[in-house]
Amino acid sequence: MISFVPEYCFDTFDMVTVEFLTSLNIKGVVLDIDNTLEPYENPKPGERVLLWLDSLKKAGIKTAIVSNNGRERVEEFNAEIGMPAYFKAKKPFKKNILKALSDLDVLPSDAIFMGDQVFTDVWAAHNAGLRAILVPPIK
Repeated sequence: MISFVPEYCFDTFDMVTVEFLTSLNIKGVVLDIDNTLEPYENPKPGERVLLWLDSLKKAGIKTAIVSNNGRERVEEFNAEIGMPAYFKAKKPFKKNILKALSDLDVLPSDAIFMGDQVFTDVWAAHNAGLRAILVPPIK
């Protein structure tokens, strides 16, 4: 039976530190965009997002985007970052999360999913065999 209860909750995405992730032996983080990293109306990642992603990269933690949003939104957001990204992912289905992990060369047991919605993000994470971090929607 799939659980809708996230393993971890944080107030903001950047409260999820490198130290926290490495303490869990996390090698890959799969991310939602909208209302997790930035509000819908921000087409590009802000400085906080870029700094946080850079800290993960420097620690050797790989990242990917899995979003239910459309191609234009995801590609514009990801243009500067250039990580594996999947749009119209149909979360809570696991297909695109597993594709992202394959691209990252990370096992589900070594990965975590972060998003702002229980019925898409947490459910999708658990459906794919990942632990979940829930953050409250930015807006």
